[in-house]
Amino acid sequence: MSALAAPAVPRPSSGSTLTGTGRLVRFMLRRDRVRLSVWTLSVVAFYAYFADAMGPKARAARALVMETPAGIVMGGPGYGIEDYTVGVAIANEGITWVVLALGIMSVLHVVRHTRAEEESSRSELVRAAPVGRHAPAVAAIVTLLAVNAVIAVVSALALHGASGRELPLADSFGLTVGSGLSAMVFGAVAVVACQVTEHGRGATGIGLAAYGWALALRSAGDIQERHGNALSWLSPIGWAQQLRAFVDLRWWPVALPVVAILLLLALAAFLASRRDFGGGLVATRGGRADASPSLRSPLALAWRQQRSAFRWTALGMAALWYASGTLLPEIMEMGASGAADNEMFQAVFGGSDPAVFRDGFLSAMVLFAALTCAAYAIVMSGRAGAEEAAGRAEAVLALPVSRSRWFGAHLVVVGLSTVALVAVSCYAMWVGAVQVGMGEPGLAAYTDVFWTHSVALLVYLGLAAVLYAWAPSLAPAAWLLLVYAFVVGMFGAVFDLPEVAEAISPLDWLPAGFGEAPEAANMVGLAGAAGVLLALAFVGFRRRDLQSS
Repeated sequence: MSALAAPAVPRPSSGSTLTGTGRLVRFMLRRDRVRLSVWTLSVVAFYAYFADAMGPKARAARALVMETPAGIVMGGPGYGIEDYTVGVAIANEGITWVVLALGIMSVLHVVRHTRAEEESSRSELVRAAPVGRHAPAVAAIVTLLAVNAVIAVVSALALHGASGRELPLADSFGLTVGSGLSAMVFGAVAVVACQVTEHGRGATGIGLAAYGWALALRSAGDIQERHGNALSWLSPIGWAQQLRAFVDLRWWPVALPVVAILLLLALAAFLASRRDFGGGLVATRGGRADASPSLRSPLALAWRQQRSAFRWTALGMAALWYASGTLLPEIMEMGASGAADNEMFQAVFGGSDPAVFRDGFLSAMVLFAALTCAAYAIVMSGRAGAEEAAGRAEAVLALPVSRSRWFGAHLVVVGLSTVALVAVSCYAMWVGAVQVGMGEPGLAAYTDVFWTHSVALLVYLGLAAVLYAWAPSLAPAAWLLLVYAFVVGMFGAVFDLPEVAEAISPLDWLPAGFGEAPEAANMVGLAGAAGVLLALAFVGFRRRDLQSS
C-alpha cells in the first residue's frame, strides 16, 4: 500500500523571532520618510533658531525667569544661570521641550508600527511571511534609534554652526545625544505598554503619561533643592539635564537612559512572549450584549471615545494649576524684586510695579495653560481621522448618519472639552491662590480670562479641522500655529516683533493684562474666524473621499 507524502513545511528554527527585521526596518523608513523628515527638520530648526536668536539682553531677562518656581518647572535645575550664555540658555530652556517633542515622536512611532498594526490586522499579513514574533518591535526601535541619531548629529552641527562656532561641538553633542536618549526611554515605555493593552490609543496614553510623571518628578526635585535632589534623578528628563552641557560637561549620565531602555526592552520581550498575538496582557473588559441608549447618536459615541482622555487631562491640569496657584505669593516676591532693576524683565511682564508684575506673570501662566488646552484640541481633533483610517467611520456612515452629523459630533465634543479644560485651569489656579491668601485678582477676573481664551482656542480647533477635512496629511501643521503663539506670547516684547507678526497668533487679540476688559471687535473677529474655519471644514469633509486603511 502506498502513501501520499505530505509536502514538507519549513519550520522556523530556534532563535528566529527576529527573522525579517532588516526588511521591516527598510519598509518602515520608506513608509515614514516624509513624517520622520518633518520631525527631523523641525527639531533641527528649533535648535538653530534658538542659537541664533538669543541676544545678551534677552538672556539676562530670561535668566531671572529661570530662577522663579515657574521657570524651574518649565526649564530645569538652572545650571550656569550665573553666566547665562547662549549654550546655557538652550540647555536650561530647551531640553524639556525637545525631550517632549522627541518623546511624542518616539511613542507615536512605536505604537504606529506595533500595536496599531496588530489592532488593524495588517500585522497578520506581515506575519504570514517569514517574519519573527519580535521583529516588528525590534524594527520599530531600530528605526527610532536611527532617526534620533540623525537628529542628534545634525542638531549638534546646527548649534555649532548657527552660533558662529562659539558653542563647543562636544557640548552640543552632549545636549542633543542626551535629549535623544532620554526621549527614547518613553519610546521603550510605549513598547512595554503595547504588550499590556490591546489598543493603540491606550499604549499612546501610557507613553505620554510617563512623560508627565517624569516632568512632575523632575520639577518637584528641582524646586525643593537647587540643581535637584533624589527626585530629579528618577526622571529621564533630569538625566539629560544632568549632563550639564555648556557648563561642566560630563558623559556618565548617558548610561542611565541606555540602561533604562535595555531593561524596558527586555521586559517588553518577556511580556510579548506570554501574550496572544493581537491581544494584551490586560484583557479588555467585556461589554454589554446590546448598546446602551446613550450610544444611539454620533454625539454620544464621540463622547464615549474621548471621555477617558478628557477626564485624565482635566485631573492632571487641575492638580498642576492648583499647585501653581499656591506658589503665586512666593513667585510674586521673587519676581518683583528681579523686575525692579531689569528692563528686559519688565518688558516680558509689563513693568516693575507689584500689581502690574502680578497681572503680567498671571497672564504668562494663563498662556501656558491656554497653549496646553490648544494642544489638547489639536490632538483630539485627530480622533475623527483615527476612526476614518481604521475603517470604523465607514461603518457608522453606512447607517442613516450624515457626514456632517458624524464630523460635527466629534468637533462638538472636542470643543466643549477644550472649553472645560480652560475653566478647570483658570478656576483651579484661583482656588490655589485663595488658599494661600492671595484674593486679588478676584473670581471675576479669572472668569473674564476663561471665556476670552475659550473663544481664541476655538480658532485652533477650526484650523485643525480644516486641515484634516481638506488635506489629512497636512493636519500636523496645526502645531506650527501653537508654537508660534508661544514664542510671540512669551518673547514678542523682548524680540520687538512688529504688530503684524504678533497678530498672527489668536491669543494676541486677547486683552493685554490679566482680567482686563476685552475689545468687542477683537472677540467678534476671533469668533468669526473660528466660525469660518469650522464651516470650511464641513465643506471640505463632505467633498473628499474617505481614506480607510
